[in-house]
Amino acid sequence: MKKNYVLDTNVLLHDPRALFKFEDNDVILPIYVIEEVDQFKRETTERGRNARTISRLLDEQRGDEGSLSRGVPLEGGGTLRIWIPEKRPTLAVGFDKKSQDQAILQTAIDVRDKDPDKPTVFVTMDTNLRIRADALGVTAETYENQRVEDDPLEQPFLDIEVNGSLIDAFFQDGGVEPPHDSSGRWTVLYPNAPVMLRDTSAPGHTALGRFDGSKGQVVALRVAREGILGIRPRNREQSFALDVLLDDSIRLVTLLGKAGTGKTLLAIAAGLKRTTEDNTYTRLVVSRPIMPLGRDIGYLPGDVDEKLNPWMQPIYDNLEFLFSNGGTKGARSSKGFLELLESGTIQVEPLTYIRGRSLPNQYLIVDEAQNLTPHEVKTIITRCGEGTKIVLTGDPQQIDNPYVDHASNGLSVVAERFKKERIAAHVVLTKGERSELAELAANLL
Repeated sequence: MKKNYVLDTNVLLHDPRALFKFEDNDVILPIYVIEEVDQFKRETTERGRNARTISRLLDEQRGDEGSLSRGVPLEGGGTLRIWIPEKRPTLAVGFDKKSQDQAILQTAIDVRDKDPDKPTVFVTMDTNLRIRADALGVTAETYENQRVEDDPLEQPFLDIEVNGSLIDAFFQDGGVEPPHDSSGRWTVLYPNAPVMLRDTSAPGHTALGRFDGSKGQVVALRVAREGILGIRPRNREQSFALDVLLDDSIRLVTLLGKAGTGKTLLAIAAGLKRTTEDNTYTRLVVSRPIMPLGRDIGYLPGDVDEKLNPWMQPIYDNLEFLFSNGGTKGARSSKGFLELLESGTIQVEPLTYIRGRSLPNQYLIVDEAQNLTPHEVKTIITRCGEGTKIVLTGDPQQIDNPYVDHASNGLSVVAERFKKERIAAHVVLTKGERSELAELAANLL
């Protein structure tokens, strides 16, 4: 049965192409949405770009003979219409009659009342507005197209009970076919999925591996016991993370975990090894979005480097640790990371100016990626040229961007959309290794 979907402004500012993602249903935009979009079109932010995209898409839909006020057909079979009320709507007493939100909500009520034979759904990403809509008897939903259904922090490790002889064969040959279920089929595994094989008769007899989709086998991890750059994995998740971070056949890695699990340190350590020691990549690029925690301190004095230094300091801290406590053997001790920064072998920069760039044969790390929108992450990944590996790290539970949440941020969306791709791997780090205090704080507070 066809439905009327009334869209709020924030849905279009989040995804301008939301107009075309309601299948054969009718999409209705209150005229007040167009007024609000017009307020943002001059911004240089992603919100401003989306506002301009919305205007262009709506103008294209008009065509030569189309009329948005009467409705224009969409490819999915539905229609797109801009709803213009006969007079300025007014809600019941107790509501701010000058609020654009209330005017948009009143439009949804008018659509519902004038077309009672067809269900009307009000779509908004504003939680409070959904609550108000429900209080007024309007069916309200959030925009689901760019949200993930599964918890991005759900433990991806698969514990599979097998016969002890299979584990022995695994260690001898370096890989085995996945065990079969009662129907004779393989256990369902995504490419590069982490697997723990456990002996049914001796639970302590285990083997840690990764499913190689091209070989159709669970293969052994290739992380040396001594680790890399003096950094040794302290748990099975970190061992798996280092394995995929060092594997050049995997071009995209999403590394999720709570504070103190070692996301950034492991990514930078792997990038340093592949860039400065193995010479596989020409440059290590580490970046992060400029997003303050809590109240911003305002404008910062100095040139570009001085302004960015507070934002990039966490990255410098990890680099300094790797070149001091992390081990200083060989050429790294003589060069130091400052010299590598000056030579351009390591670049630490914000994401602000990445649009339009092409990054071939580089090891790219994007820290705090949970603060990015899906569109921003798409822009970043599409900058990757031939031979480039990109690592996205972050914690969907530590989001400072008010326009995304744990299910709609770019990091979670990428992890979900790429989980079946052979050149991608998804890692969840669960145990904090920074300190006992940090681990207790992450769990108790």
